[in-house]
Amino acid sequence: MGRTGPLTSRPSTLMRGMQALPATHPAPVTAGDRDQMMTMITGYWVTQIVCAAATFNLADHLATGTDTPEAIADAESIDPDATRRLLRACAALGLVTSTDGVHFAGTSLLNTLLDGDSASLRGFAVALSAPGHWLPWGRFLDAVRGGARQINAAHGTETIFDYYATQPEEAAAFTAAMSNLTAPEAVEIATVIDTEGVHQALDIGGADGEVIRAMMRANPVLRGGVFDLPHVVPDAREAARRDGLQHRFTAIGGDFFESVPTADLYVLKYVLHDWDDDSCLRILKNCRASLQQGGRIVIVDHLVGELVEPGLAPIMDMNMLVVTGGRERDIAEFDALLTSAGFRRTRVAPSGQFAVIEAVAA
Repeated sequence: MGRTGPLTSRPSTLMRGMQALPATHPAPVTAGDRDQMMTMITGYWVTQIVCAAATFNLADHLATGTDTPEAIADAESIDPDATRRLLRACAALGLVTSTDGVHFAGTSLLNTLLDGDSASLRGFAVALSAPGHWLPWGRFLDAVRGGARQINAAHGTETIFDYYATQPEEAAAFTAAMSNLTAPEAVEIATVIDTEGVHQALDIGGADGEVIRAMMRANPVLRGGVFDLPHVVPDAREAARRDGLQHRFTAIGGDFFESVPTADLYVLKYVLHDWDDDSCLRILKNCRASLQQGGRIVIVDHLVGELVEPGLAPIMDMNMLVVTGGRERDIAEFDALLTSAGFRRTRVAPSGQFAVIEAVAA
């Protein structure tokens, strides 16, 4: 292929450059390194143990006095011996304690899986270990090789949301997961977003509307709603009813790639990271087309920082790669999307683990 002689006869420029580099030596491996790597390698075991703890309601049972393997197994219709072994594994992970090996008590760590608690991560634990996410992650190497999501290869659907439309139980868990991620920050987000003078605010792709409901509680005259896929609408309406907000809350089913209802404030919480740039532009341009004069758009999402900066965003970015085909972005990437869609960024404010990015029509 155009080679003029044997490969070994003329060292390439790359090889000459490599030969000129000073010798380096790998950092020595410590016992701590091995222990940490073992924890990383077996991390998926822990994921499924936590899923079982959530699915079989260990936190709720132990909190109400159902505290033996036999009693929990009877309540959940599961195998008693496997339940005893599960509790032993949970003890090793710091989820439960026991003084006699017979009666167990939940720790504060386990209580993050309490059903219905405002600090709960139960839905997140169930959704991310269920087939919708679990099977695409089994094809993670293919995602890295080809740079493409694996949802079609794993489930035969174009998107994870198409899959959820056929799996109501998993869809409900995913809706709960989105609420889990947002609930601790929702009140703070509601204080960061100024809704004075806003007539109608819509949470675009907002699942059960955790953020918009917090905004409505903070502003007793604000009318709010959720615009999401039709199978999500009942969850949003029920959440608003539980909060006593149903009289000024609207839940609308539809497709934000086609159009969005008119409003003077759009909130996109944890939405744009699900999609590639072209898809994000379609969403943002539809918002721009329907935004009332003088209105705003607010993006609530992770913000990627410096390369060595710790945090969830770079890890979540891998989830986006393999499951949705989306990505986490830095502020320059958000600015490029907003500009291309006809918006001008006006503000960035931190809110817990998220950034709140506001923009107006350019």
